[in-house]
Amino acid sequence: MTRPRAATLAPKRFAGETVLGRKRRARKMARVLAETHPDAHCELDFTNPLELAVATILSAQTTDVRVNLVTPELFRKYRTAADYAGADRAEMETLLRPTGFFRSKTNSLIGLGQALLEHHDGQVPRKLEQLVKLPGIGRKTANVVLGNAFDVPGITVDTHFRRLTNRFGWVDEQDEVKIEFLVAELIEKRDWTMLSHRVIFHGRRVCHARTPACGACTLAAMCPSYGTGPTEAAPAAKLLKGPRARDLAAAAGVDPDLVPASALTPVLSPVPEDVVSSTPEDAVSSAPEGL
Repeated sequence: MTRPRAATLAPKRFAGETVLGRKRRARKMARVLAETHPDAHCELDFTNPLELAVATILSAQTTDVRVNLVTPELFRKYRTAADYAGADRAEMETLLRPTGFFRSKTNSLIGLGQALLEHHDGQVPRKLEQLVKLPGIGRKTANVVLGNAFDVPGITVDTHFRRLTNRFGWVDEQDEVKIEFLVAELIEKRDWTMLSHRVIFHGRRVCHARTPACGACTLAAMCPSYGTGPTEAAPAAKLLKGPRARDLAAAAGVDPDLVPASALTPVLSPVPEDVVSSTPEDAVSSAPEGL
């Protein structure tokens, strides 16, 4: 495929930055993200590649927290590709209802089981070109499975990753596949999977869509978009989220006591009533911000 164009950095803080300068800044930011989020990981619960593929399909249009509430019973009842292929549709829809888009997701999971039996002896394949041909699985889901189930480096471009890489000035692009290729040129391949987790963690905990916590961000000095959110310590600290919110504040040189206790506990957001989309992968592209 044709390589996407390089980012055009509009923000004044890095106007005139060279391609090499952008790569060096991106890698430095990646190192700081590793220090900021040492706990970064795939937040979907799974024990094998099939469970991860299923959980990732279910994560469309909902939060990982909600998916993890549904999958214990689902994984107990459906253990193999054959179980999914032969599932009773009504029973599965009942189990998946809390995740939203449950009819479409049921179609994908049954289709996934059938395709795995027909083409892969019931096993989840280890190659991206094979994964993306399976029901409910696009490049994003395939990279999640490859990176976290098979240790094959991959960049997962979800809504957080797309937003942050644009804010960071790494890319000037909205197309997920183009972003994947652009970031791959900036960051060493061995770091792709963990970078994805760290950027997503940062997006969920610090760099929020509407009001990022700029004044409590460890990347402030390197970010062209610094000032999009409050730069003062007190209001910024109140925007931090997650069980390590106070550690995040301290890492940014902000008084941890400014972080309210309510920020430390994730809250389940409501999911929409079932709306039948063409595939869950389509739903992911327009999914609201998750926790």
